[in-house]
Amino acid sequence: MILEVAILNVIPGLEDDFLKAFSQAKHIISKMKGYISHQLKRCIENTSQFILLVEWETLTDHTVGFRESTEYQEWKSLLHHFYDPFPIVEHYENS
Repeated sequence: MILEVAILNVIPGLEDDFLKAFSQAKHIISKMKGYISHQLKRCIENTSQFILLVEWETLTDHTVGFRESTEYQEWKSLLHHFYDPFPIVEHYENS
């Protein structure tokens, strides 16, 4: 299992729109091969910041299977315009 971690800095004032868009986008990712689960958490101290945690069966399920899919283009269209700066995405494994 691989954990994808992304800190999402949403443009201030667009948080509610982001959450509405994410409620659509979560249905896209949840249907992808290798997807296990996800959590979206909002920061208490900085309400424009979110953390997205996605569990994948393998790294390539995310980096190739999802990111090179047509579904990713829809995900991107729904969400990417909310971020400033664009998030750094990192992957973690159990030690």
